[in-house]
Amino acid sequence: MTAEVLPMPASALLRDRVFRYYWSAHVVSMVGDQISLIAIPLLAVLTIGAGAAEMGYLTAAVLLPNLFLSLLAGAWVDRRSYKRKVMIGADLGRAALLAVVPVLAFAGVLELWHLCVLSFAIGTLTVFYEVADGSLFASVVRRPDYIAANSLTNGARAMSFVAGPSVGGVLVQVFTAPFALVADVLSYLGSALLLTRIAPPENVGSASEGDGLRIGSGLAFIARSAVLRQLLLGVTVINLFNYIYHALLILYVTTVLGISPGLLGALIGIASIGGLAGVAVTGPLTRRFGIGPVVVLGYVAFPLPLLLIPLADGPQPMVIGMLLAAEFLSSLGVMILDIAVGSLQTAATPVSRLSLVKGAQRTVNYGVRPIGALLGGVLGELIGVHGALWIGAVGALGGVFFVLFSPVPRMRELPDA
Repeated sequence: MTAEVLPMPASALLRDRVFRYYWSAHVVSMVGDQISLIAIPLLAVLTIGAGAAEMGYLTAAVLLPNLFLSLLAGAWVDRRSYKRKVMIGADLGRAALLAVVPVLAFAGVLELWHLCVLSFAIGTLTVFYEVADGSLFASVVRRPDYIAANSLTNGARAMSFVAGPSVGGVLVQVFTAPFALVADVLSYLGSALLLTRIAPPENVGSASEGDGLRIGSGLAFIARSAVLRQLLLGVTVINLFNYIYHALLILYVTTVLGISPGLLGALIGIASIGGLAGVAVTGPLTRRFGIGPVVVLGYVAFPLPLLLIPLADGPQPMVIGMLLAAEFLSSLGVMILDIAVGSLQTAATPVSRLSLVKGAQRTVNYGVRPIGALLGGVLGELIGVHGALWIGAVGALGGVFFVLFSPVPRMRELPDA
């Protein structure tokens, strides 16, 4: 009879050299990503003069590779034993591509189609990075530590939500949007350097050399699992409607509510402290109520506060207060959702299939994001940006119904794959 393997506290995980470098790479990269997340849309709106439809195209461009390439990427990465090297190559490639934007801006030739093409290429490399990361995570972290490790990784993401938009807004205000992107270029280079410092044993995958890529096997595995299937359907609904919302948010806040880039970055950064609160409470909530009820909570707590933004009206202090509340509470909710769902999905998937399943999940979950962004652009043109925001905010709440009618709410512990 084997002794029970107890989970490590987060502080002990950070003392582990391999995990610390893995986690630090995520911290550096995600802060840079948040700068780009605010700088590129502001560049499109303020410099190129993009409208609702153009913002939909731009948001869709970086997301379309998830729809078309995730299954192929997952199957290809699953057969490789050097998943860490795939991630390093993706970091270096994204740094080189993003560096083109300030060069084109300095030359005075930057146009919207340049941003769309570069965003598509960067999004392609991000797909390979993310599907490889799922397997590398399982190589670095023991199963009992999944929730603690996901809490730390998402805590880094929450910190990036605090620092990235604030720094990004200031950089855009001081240096203009194209040159603010240099910070993200440096972040990708830093992430690649940190990943070179680790060499954990990596799983080759479940395919043998003669099996072919087996592109559809990840989707088939998800379809057979009631837990993975319903989690994915629920998150997909949230993402479809959230990207209708997301594609128009900066346009609405800057042009309709009259919030400046610097103030917008500060508001998002301050409100994103809610993400740190979400990281802090997810572990205790899971230990108190079990993983299933916390997953259900996340499906509601993330989209519900976003209703406050289309409701925002009145004097500017009131508008600012509603924006802060919406971003704070939604940031708290998304961390609960991502930590709980990510841990449950990883635990319910055999390690040998993680890249395949991750690729399949991204195809569906991330694949609907460009569709949502394009729908957001169309709806913004047809019924106005305000009406489209309402559709996005209300529709995202429908995702919880897929999880309610599944085995998930009754689960208390992480399952065996």
